[in-house]
Amino acid sequence: MTAAQNSNSATLTPPAAKPGRMSAEQAADVSASAFTSLLAHLGYLDADSIARVREAYLYADRAHSDQWRSSGDPYITHPIAVTGICANWKLDAPALMAALLHDAMEDCGVTKADLVERFGADVADLVDGLTKLDKLQFNTREENQAESFRKMLLAMARDVRVILIKLADRTHNMRTMGDMPRSKWGRISSETLEIYAPIAHRLGLNQTYRELQDLSFKHLHPWRYATLEKAINRSRMRRRDLVQRVQEEVNAEFTRRGLPARLMGRESTLYSLYQRMQKNQLSFAKVTDIYGFRIIVPQTLDCYTALGVLHQKYKPMPGRFKDYIAIAKSNGYQSLHTTLVGPSSVNIEFQIRTEEMNIVAEAGVAAHWLYKAQQGHDSDQLSTQWLQSLLDIQNETRDATEFWDHVKVDLFPDAVYVFTPKSEIMAMPRGATVVDFAYAIHSKVGNHTTAAKINDEEVPLRTELKSGDVIQIITSEDAKPNPGWLSFVKTGRARSKIRSYLKSAAQTEAAQLGTTLLTQALRAEGIDTIPPEDEANKGVWDEILRITGNRTANDLLVDIGMGRRIPSLVAARMTSFMTKHGVRPDALLITQERFNTTNRPFHGAVTLNGEESSSVHYSHCCRPVPGDPIVGYLGGQGLIVHHAQCRNAIKLREKDNDRFITVEWAEDITRPFEAGIVVTVQNSKGVLARVAAELSNAEADISRVEMADDGAVGTTDLRFVISVHNNQQLETALRNLRRVHSVVRATRVMA
Repeated sequence: MTAAQNSNSATLTPPAAKPGRMSAEQAADVSASAFTSLLAHLGYLDADSIARVREAYLYADRAHSDQWRSSGDPYITHPIAVTGICANWKLDAPALMAALLHDAMEDCGVTKADLVERFGADVADLVDGLTKLDKLQFNTREENQAESFRKMLLAMARDVRVILIKLADRTHNMRTMGDMPRSKWGRISSETLEIYAPIAHRLGLNQTYRELQDLSFKHLHPWRYATLEKAINRSRMRRRDLVQRVQEEVNAEFTRRGLPARLMGRESTLYSLYQRMQKNQLSFAKVTDIYGFRIIVPQTLDCYTALGVLHQKYKPMPGRFKDYIAIAKSNGYQSLHTTLVGPSSVNIEFQIRTEEMNIVAEAGVAAHWLYKAQQGHDSDQLSTQWLQSLLDIQNETRDATEFWDHVKVDLFPDAVYVFTPKSEIMAMPRGATVVDFAYAIHSKVGNHTTAAKINDEEVPLRTELKSGDVIQIITSEDAKPNPGWLSFVKTGRARSKIRSYLKSAAQTEAAQLGTTLLTQALRAEGIDTIPPEDEANKGVWDEILRITGNRTANDLLVDIGMGRRIPSLVAARMTSFMTKHGVRPDALLITQERFNTTNRPFHGAVTLNGEESSSVHYSHCCRPVPGDPIVGYLGGQGLIVHHAQCRNAIKLREKDNDRFITVEWAEDITRPFEAGIVVTVQNSKGVLARVAAELSNAEADISRVEMADDGAVGTTDLRFVISVHNNQQLETALRNLRRVHSVVRATRVMA
């Protein structure tokens, strides 16, 4: 059963299930009447476009003949209603045609090729995109839901008309859900509330957003909805005189000032009231700001004049003024908001905007077509940044769950507004950090960020942004993303860019390490170097890649570097294949490479300087430091370095000796390494301070300290993780500690 059949109120009803359904003649009359009503809303199209829409209707009507909705109406009435909603947004003719045909491929056996031939590629692509969306299943496991959501968002990003038609389809289905079995109400309403309503909000379709929320609330909690609706109706009757008085006073004041304005009353939606009551644990009687007014004025400057008039008439509430005209919301919304204390001390919110702002406020991204139809004003920029960011994130990750994690935080754009040093305004999600800001400017800026200043003061990179901040990013060509940034960045764009860079860097480092390891292993087999990927060695590479299952030689080297393949085994296979193709191993090289006088490998060791990142890990069980004897273990996530005397490494060697390779310290190591020590002290006043002072004298930095509770009576074990540059500095620190009077013993901690 498809999702369209499973979840939409547009569910087809087999003819036999409706024994009292209308006749074919009656159905034709109902369909024709519905389409005639639709035509009344298409005056913004030219005659040729209307003719094309009519042709699509006739085609869809024939395709859906003898198909019925759960209400008993002809099925075609649903596509017509969906098209009517799209017509209110003034969508173009191809979009309206796609709305009429949106179920034809899914339910009527019509193919995309049929639609291309009849109506053109544009309409066929829209219908195909909608058909794929209808097949999405959101009530499945999280991974499948994430994949479905990813497909929908990407379809939306490529052509926003797809999601507009889908939202219109969902709106009509929610309006007619009463005809569906109640068993389906909960799941479909939850899906609408959690997925489709936030998308409508993110695209600025506020009217649709509010309607979807209220309809979902109505069908999720029918009793609560009915109770709250009754309370609103009673309140409306009680305050009718008050609302009328405010309306008359404000109209009179604008008339006296000569300011043309259109005043409209507005109520908070039932769902928003319900949310406010739930969040703040309020009864209905304690909820304020139920009523408000919207004032439409001719020009932007008139908005501020109207604000002044209102503030002269009624007292404004402190902290309740917001200017979304100077700094628009991220979905294009612009308006002035102010809450005033009206007659009888009732709080009343006023929203002041121009006609253009009102269109954008209600229709959001759909205002693009409204502007083109009504005023010739192109608003392509509305929400396009967010839509483009979806494609950017998709390019960084192909994992659906990761994509969903990146995107879901952006579906609720509670924004802060900050400035670049050039006074350009940028909207960022609340909680966004300096690093998020850097990536919002450009991925290269984010990747090379080293420091930042907010309002001319240097701040940590994890600092959260506040509205009004002026942010300066300091970059360096040598800088690169830090994995630690992933713990505090908030935007999907920053997170995906950081992960993409780290993955790329890890692949590069792993390939370099894999090259070193395979070269070393081949020399032990008598082959001087890795054979080049040329025509002469094509047969060798084809055979080795077939055996290993890798697509390319680089993939094989990455696997070796990450420890997923043992270099000695790959080298043995490769040597065998090279021998078959006429390459003879060098016996002298085998002797030189494999053994010295102690019968241990001595050439080709991997040199470590501490600058390795993702491909080399220094084990926390023994915490090796420069100067220690060390061994390397290829553990599946890269090269893991152990102290040679580490008990864990010794046990691993007994079980899996083939995965151990020779490693050695470089001569010029500059960064510090962490080491673990335990200091047993007598319980006395100030002993911790004395121990810390001795570590400081040894120039060892304390990274972490904890007090163990397993010491003997009268003594305590202090466990430190300290940073040192080599084992000599570590020994110096331990000697200094042993000289302290209260210290019983000081030793290094190793597994």
